[in-house]
Amino acid sequence: MDLFLWRHADAEDADDPMRDLGRCLTPRGLKQAARVAQWLERQLPDTAKVYCSPAQRCEETASALGRRYRVKEELGPLGSADVLLEVVQWPHSRFPALVVGHQPVLGAVISRLLDSTTFSLPVRKGAVWWIRTRERDGHQQSVVVAVQSPEGI
Repeated sequence: MDLFLWRHADAEDADDPMRDLGRCLTPRGLKQAARVAQWLERQLPDTAKVYCSPAQRCEETASALGRRYRVKEELGPLGSADVLLEVVQWPHSRFPALVVGHQPVLGAVISRLLDSTTFSLPVRKGAVWWIRTRERDGHQQSVVVAVQSPEGI
């Protein structure tokens, strides 16, 4: 299974913690999302399922891809690695999955899949990690296929 983890692009600052879900992308964030979306369009199979946090900044990031996506409340800023992996049915889904979400959850998923001792690996705003599961010698492994930041495109 292929799993793409895309952190939302640069967003406006939170002046009120109660408005966190309503934060929009900045002009810089809109450009970041567009750049990464172009890269993803070349990598992401047509059969991929796209999941998104209900936060405005995540929906704006996902919209740059121009594909249908499913908003999942459980992928919000207070989500968990366990829940994210359950939503995408890792590693048993027949379909690749793209999740547009938040730190530290995305970093925690990456850390877990790569057997890192770090609780949550850093993921830059707008960056996407592509991880694939495979079986070797009867053991399941997760490998990093690519990591792409908006600045690297």
